[in-house]
Amino acid sequence: MAVGDLLDAFALIALAADEPAAADVELLLHRGQAATTAIGLAEAIDVLERRHAQSADILRAGLGPLLDAFVRVVSVDEALAWRAAALRARHYDRRTRPLSLADCVLLAAAGPDDAVATGDRPLKDAAHAEGIAVIPLAASSDP
Repeated sequence: MAVGDLLDAFALIALAADEPAAADVELLLHRGQAATTAIGLAEAIDVLERRHAQSADILRAGLGPLLDAFVRVVSVDEALAWRAAALRARHYDRRTRPLSLADCVLLAAAGPDDAVATGDRPLKDAAHAEGIAVIPLAASSDP
């Protein structure tokens, strides 16, 4: 199942927090083939609430319409969960490759014609290893 340009939590956070990659993410949204996973969306909301002090109401008001208009949210079913777990087993190492489970779900959702948009080095590396195209995003301004 082709989904298009898969945005990870990094991309969604950059957009909502107006970080350096926000302009690149906006361009991807306007191409009309942006998607994310429900898990990646949850991770982005969590980070925006905890680290960027954005309330759920403000996030829902700002991100909600953007998601509705431009981003397809991919649900996680059992088959996707199994693929994500296998990817994490292949690529995760706590010290050298801290690849999140949300990132593995995103990779598992990618089809042969899809690309992953991220600035997250462990995700980029795993995507390359799996033969998944990467759309590199500018680094975050977060330390």
